[in-house]
Amino acid sequence: MKYLIVGLGNPGDEYANTRHNVGFLVLDCLANKVGGHFSTERYAELNKIKYKSHILILVKPNTYMNLSGNAVRYWLEKENVTLENLLIVLDDIDLPQGQIRLKAKGSGGSHNGLNHVIQTLGTEDFPRLRIGIGSNFPRGMQVDYVLGKWSIEEEKIMKPVIFEAANAILSFVNLGIEKTMNMINTKKNSPLENQLE
Repeated sequence: MKYLIVGLGNPGDEYANTRHNVGFLVLDCLANKVGGHFSTERYAELNKIKYKSHILILVKPNTYMNLSGNAVRYWLEKENVTLENLLIVLDDIDLPQGQIRLKAKGSGGSHNGLNHVIQTLGTEDFPRLRIGIGSNFPRGMQVDYVLGKWSIEEEKIMKPVIFEAANAILSFVNLGIEKTMNMINTKKNSPLENQLE
């Protein structure tokens, strides 16, 4: 079974370790634990991992956030992955920092990257893993906030959250979306039982 796991973010050193790039950080964490290496391919940094009986295709788009849909559509079609086996991993300012939510479908809200994926695929019906980064910014400063670097205090909070999100991806693959939603959506900040074996 193939799964396309796409972490949203922006390429380049200037965007590394910013709040908007938490999708990249989760995929890096997953790759570090399960194996494989990212290589530069069309529209993305790509890492194919064999995990148990599954193939996980990890994608970090290099199109920049607002054109993320180009990478998603290309690799979805190239690898012949179904929409139900697509998982988008992204930051969410509407969730408190450190909260994780898995949804089977829905709108993109204020997230330009997710909205471009929806626009490009022509549907909202695909799973997404939302990672709360909070909204501790003055009115009109959203862009500066999401493109800002984590503080030392935030890094301490987010490190276990990123690990939990990587576990959530493996739970999604192993147990399916419904069971994984029941496990993580009812918790505030309680890490999943470790799936990284």
